[in-house]
Amino acid sequence: MAYQALYRVWRPQRFADIVGQETITQTLRNALEAHQTSHAYLFTGPRGTGKTSAAKIFAKAVNCPNLKDGEPCNECPTCKAITAGTLNDVIEIDAASNNGVDEIRDIRDKAKYAPTSAPFKVYIIDEVHMLSTGAFNALLKTLEEPPSHVVFILATTEPHKVPLTIISRTQRFDFQRISAQAIYTRMSYILEQKGITFEEAALKTIAKAAEGGMRDALSVLDQVLSFSDNHVTLENALQVTGSAAQQLLADYMQAVQQHNTPQALELLQQVLAAGKDAGRFIEDLIEYSRDLLLYQQAPTMVEKIELGSVDDQFKQLSQAFAATDLYRVIDVLNDSQQQLRFTNHPDIYLEVASVKLCQTPAAAPTAAAPETTAEMGQLQQEIKTLQQQLATLQSSAPTAVAAAPVQAQPRRATKQHTNVAAIYPVLDHATKDSLQQLKSVWSELLQMLTVQHRALMHASKPVAASHDGVVVSFDSDFLLDRANSNQAMVDALENGLDRLVGYTPKIIFVPQDEWPQVRKSYIEQHKRANKPAEQPTESAVAPVISQAEALFGSENIEVKND
Repeated sequence: MAYQALYRVWRPQRFADIVGQETITQTLRNALEAHQTSHAYLFTGPRGTGKTSAAKIFAKAVNCPNLKDGEPCNECPTCKAITAGTLNDVIEIDAASNNGVDEIRDIRDKAKYAPTSAPFKVYIIDEVHMLSTGAFNALLKTLEEPPSHVVFILATTEPHKVPLTIISRTQRFDFQRISAQAIYTRMSYILEQKGITFEEAALKTIAKAAEGGMRDALSVLDQVLSFSDNHVTLENALQVTGSAAQQLLADYMQAVQQHNTPQALELLQQVLAAGKDAGRFIEDLIEYSRDLLLYQQAPTMVEKIELGSVDDQFKQLSQAFAATDLYRVIDVLNDSQQQLRFTNHPDIYLEVASVKLCQTPAAAPTAAAPETTAEMGQLQQEIKTLQQQLATLQSSAPTAVAAAPVQAQPRRATKQHTNVAAIYPVLDHATKDSLQQLKSVWSELLQMLTVQHRALMHASKPVAASHDGVVVSFDSDFLLDRANSNQAMVDALENGLDRLVGYTPKIIFVPQDEWPQVRKSYIEQHKRANKPAEQPTESAVAPVISQAEALFGSENIEVKND
């Protein structure tokens, strides 16, 4: 038989086998025992946390004739057929490749028919957030009033993309990231069952690198086993995960603490020469710095995170670093991590970051030197003299002083928030119909965002639109700056518009108080561009007025004759 990956061989077959989701599995078992199961479930959470496995176990349990304590027997023909994927009454659908209206309509039509060999027909729709708007609408009625013999289980890693109308018709279970300790325990059990030896430090490295996903951990373990001939070593685990050894991280941070730039650069060269991933090395340093910071306040928490691998050097570094220094280290590393996304030479940024980390931060100002003190005394005396002269003038000529006009402060020039070069091309092709279309779907678009992104966009509204772009105004400069720097939110907005209106306009933000001036400047510029050399006639100006009315509406346009 062909070799099967560990995560397939050791896929949970009972609720008790699912690691790190005890609350969810206990709730499902209780519902099965009491025969109070729902017609639709929504399983959400990060990848590799047991969503699909739980869905298949639930499909077995709800159809198993020998159910005991809410667990399927895994011995009856129904359980075996579901495990093998051969039971026609349990249908698995990948919404990433079957996301159209026709596929969902086919499900809706077939769901009416009774199951052939099991009590319930179970539909498991994975990555359900990939369904189109039309497909969600086609599924909605079936979810609201399904046949009594049908159970729907929807699974997704991005629940914010699932319409609220769908979520409200399901029982939602949020799967959490699995702790490193739980992943370590599960891998130890699997290797002991297979009779494979391992180093504890190697499994701890894999468990931390998996970032809460059991499937990722078993995939990495598979690679390490192939790489190390059925013996799991720390060296091979570091090689496969791209992580740096704890000792190397400790030595690097010690060089930073001692401001030893040559030592830090030498250690960095060792990391690069060993073929370690630059991004992974920065992540390891950030995590190490975080652990140092947390250890100063909550040692027990860090020992739990690091699975008990806290040595004396780590404790000494935690005492040697000031909290403000660790804040600075994390900020520098975060900046470097962002820069690595846009370069093909990560070694340069790592070297610069190493030099910056080893530099002594600017010291706080100390007591003023004698020369400075003398200068300050002289300036204070001059200020006192000027104040006396001003008081004398005011007392001798109060009327003249009072009548003197106060010079108004010059108005600040146009703010840096407005990207006129990007707005004008949108206005060249903007229409009132496009704007009305976007206004009609704007509230629905915001509902598709995460709670944080929705809070950021609540003070926005579209003010001009074409097929290629949309100008969105903000009544808060602070929120506008946050929106401009949040590329993930902009991507979510563009994806949402693609689903709602069928095209993806480029989104440009503008302050609400600057928009009237931008609009006026555009109209005047367009008017000058169309103005003939001689005195303009009414027929020459008419096209400009018509286009302005098409852009902004006749109620927002006022025509003045010079």
